Amino acid sequence: MSHAGADHAATDQAAAGQVSERARAIAAKVEAFVREVVVPYERDARLGPHGPSEDLVIELKEKARAAGVLTPHILEDGDHLTQIETAYVLIRSGLSPLGPVAVNTAAPDEGNMYLLGKVGSPEQKQQFLKPLVEGRARSAFFMTEPALEGGAGSDPSMMKTTCRPDGNHWVINGRKAFITGAEGARVGIVMAKSDDGACMFLVDLPNPAIRTERVLDTIDSSMPGGHAVVVIDNLRVPADQMLGASGEGFKYAQVRLSPARLSHCMRWLGACTRANEIATDYACRREAFGKLLIDHEGVGFMLAENLIDLKQAELMIDWCAGVLDSGSLGTAESSMAKVAVSEALMRIADRCVQVMGGMGVSADTIVEQVFREVRAFRIYDGPTEVHKWSLAKKIKRDWKHARHA
Repeated sequence: MSHAGADHAATDQAAAGQVSERARAIAAKVEAFVREVVVPYERDARLGPHGPSEDLVIELKEKARAAGVLTPHILEDGDHLTQIETAYVLIRSGLSPLGPVAVNTAAPDEGNMYLLGKVGSPEQKQQFLKPLVEGRARSAFFMTEPALEGGAGSDPSMMKTTCRPDGNHWVINGRKAFITGAEGARVGIVMAKSDDGACMFLVDLPNPAIRTERVLDTIDSSMPGGHAVVVIDNLRVPADQMLGASGEGFKYAQVRLSPARLSHCMRWLGACTRANEIATDYACRREAFGKLLIDHEGVGFMLAENLIDLKQAELMIDWCAGVLDSGSLGTAESSMAKVAVSEALMRIADRCVQVMGGMGVSADTIVEQVFREVRAFRIYDGPTEVHKWSLAKKIKRDWKHARHA
């Protein structure tokens, strides 16, 4: 099977001088590991509708550890790769839906590690970040709430989960929904609202005060533990496990959310690169009406459009990564990248299914799974329409500012 798509991207980025030698070396090891070790697991019986089983996750991480590619975006001294370097590595980790799980670059752990690295105290990093980086624990980010109860979703200011001080503890109550990886997680970051505003708390899991009501049946199936609805009933958290200060939770959420949006783009670009490889291989082998599918203009043009969308997605990711590396929060830029990339990847995945016909909707390859996962990505981390609405508000603000300048 051709790896031309990934190789071409690597050549272009290297030629542009954007990627360091260390990132190229790490990415090469990650890509080799995912293609050679992880891909054969894609038909493992331990893959279910709510993601890979815990024993499969452990097995894959042990193999990544042995290969020296576990948590490749965080270096041995604790330093984090730049966002441009991270993109180069995470795209390759995403060449299989199981790749990010295996090498410990998956959501929500990758975003949670980033947040803890930026905001956590030395003691919090030792207790909560260290086991995540070492791949010995998974985490969950408890922010979203049940929509039909008027809780926080795309608008976190609607948060209904409360927290109140009680001596040297805080007591938290509420319900959360779509909590990725809550089942099996050992580290939780819980968002709640105090009299000061939003707060974040670090929690050891499992905890009897956090109860899973059910794990939702969703269109995607790549993330361990699935997406749960949970009840938080009088959860007591020591005051020193508050992340930062009371009322600063939304600010910390922004520290996490922009890079996390972009990381999703990186991983799913890798998955769509692989799906396109599979569709291309199929079109170059399959004959119909007297010639190969690739020689039929309708098919060849779809694959040509895929190359264009793949390149545009890569360039949007690199542009936004550069903005984040400059020190900016990149809120607007990450919204633009998230919309552009998720919509482009949806077109790519859809064309791959179409090119492959019946094979494209079967589980014989990962193409149908990539289609499902990318469809969910258009909603997760903010639906396309919410990001466009946010950008429209910015356009209006900028216009007003320019008029009165």
